[in-house]
Amino acid sequence: MKLYVFFLYFIYFFRNVKANVINDDFIKTKGVHFMLNDSPFYANGFNAYWLMLIGSDPSQRHKVSSVFQDAANHGLTVGRTWAFSDAGYSPLQFSPGFYNEIMFQGLDYAIHEAGKNGIKLILSLVNNYNDFGGKNQYVNWAKSQGQSLTSDDDFYTNSVVKGYFKNHIKAVVTRINSISGIAYKDDPTIMAWELMNEPRCSSDLSGSTVQNWISEMASYTKSIDSNHLVEAGLEGFYGNSDTQKNPNFQVGTDFIANNQIPEIDFATVHSYPDQWLTGQDDEAQLNFLTNWLKVHIEDSQTILKKPIIFAEFGKTTKGPGFTPQQRDIIFNTVYSSIFSSAKGGGAAAGGLFWHVLAEGMDSFKDGYEIILSESSSVSDIIIQQSKRLNKIRKMYARLKNIEKWKKARKLKD
Repeated sequence: MKLYVFFLYFIYFFRNVKANVINDDFIKTKGVHFMLNDSPFYANGFNAYWLMLIGSDPSQRHKVSSVFQDAANHGLTVGRTWAFSDAGYSPLQFSPGFYNEIMFQGLDYAIHEAGKNGIKLILSLVNNYNDFGGKNQYVNWAKSQGQSLTSDDDFYTNSVVKGYFKNHIKAVVTRINSISGIAYKDDPTIMAWELMNEPRCSSDLSGSTVQNWISEMASYTKSIDSNHLVEAGLEGFYGNSDTQKNPNFQVGTDFIANNQIPEIDFATVHSYPDQWLTGQDDEAQLNFLTNWLKVHIEDSQTILKKPIIFAEFGKTTKGPGFTPQQRDIIFNTVYSSIFSSAKGGGAAAGGLFWHVLAEGMDSFKDGYEIILSESSSVSDIIIQQSKRLNKIRKMYARLKNIEKWKKARKLKD
C-alpha cells in the first residue's frame, strides 16, 4: 500500500512539474518587463506579414524556414505576422466562420518553424485597412446579411460584426496545429495576440469608440486563453488630452487610455516619420523620431507601468535621395533608445523592424524590406542590438542568482 501511495504521489508530482515547465515557456509580464523562465526577455525582432501565405504553398514554404533560420542567426527573438486574410485572394476566412484549411496549415507551418528556431510570434487578428480584407470586409459581410451600416467604423460598434470577429478570435486561438498537435492557446511559441493592425476610427477622434472595442475584445480573448499576452496593435498616437505629441493628425486612438485597459499587457508603437512628415527633411524627421521614442518610453514607464515594443519601424528605399546610411541612422536611433531604457531596467522591451523577406520575393518588396543576406550594414546593426540586449538579460539573470545565493546563505547561517 505504501508503495502504491508513493507511486500516486510521484505521478502527481511529475505532472505538476511538467505543467510548470511548459507554463514557464510562456512570455509573461512583471511590471515594465517581459519575463521568460523568471528572467527578463527582450523582443529584438521583425515583421513578416506573409508567413501564412507562403507557408501554405509547399513549393514556397522553404522561404519561411530560411527567414526563421536567418533571423535566429542574427539573434532575433520575436516575429510579428498576420493571422488573418478575409475573403479575396487566398483567404484564411472565406466568409464568417468558414475557413480555408490550406491557409490554416500555412500558419501551422509558420508557428512550427518559429518554435524550431527559438523565435516567439505575435499574431495579429484583423487589419484596419482593406488589404487582406480587414474591417471593411467584416462590415460588408454584415451588410449582406441585412445590417444597415454606413461606415467601416461600424466594425467597432455593430453587434453582428463584433460577433463575427469574436468567432474569428475563437477559431484562431483554439486552432489545433496540424503539425505539432498543440492548440494555439497552449503553444508557448506564440508570445501574444494583437487585436488589430493599426486600429483607427475617423468617426470618433476621442479614442472612446476604440477604447470600448479594445476592452471588449481583449477581455473576450483572455476568457478563452489565459496563457498568452494581449496587445491592441496601436501606432502610438495620443488622444485629445495630449495631441501635441502627435504628428499633425489624429486617428481616433489614445495611447494612454487604450493601453491602460487591464487586459492589455503591453504597449505598442509604430514609427514612420518618412510617411507622417512628408515634405520635411531628414533632420526634422529624425528629431521627431527621437522625441517620439522618448515620450512613449517615459509614458510607458511612469504612467502605464507596462512594457513597450516598437512594433514597426523602418526607412523606405523609395524616398528621394535614399542611401543605406539613412536607414542605418533610423535603426541605430530606435535601437539606441531601446537599449538605453533596457540597460537601466526601463520599459522599452524591444523593436520589430518592417519588414524581413527571404531571397526571391521581389513581388513583396515595398521599399522597407530587409533581406538579411543582402543588407550587410543594417544586418550588422541588428546583430549588435541582439548582442546588447542579450547581455542585459544575462546581467539580470546573474543578479537574480546572486540574490538567491545570498538568501540561501542567510538561511544556512
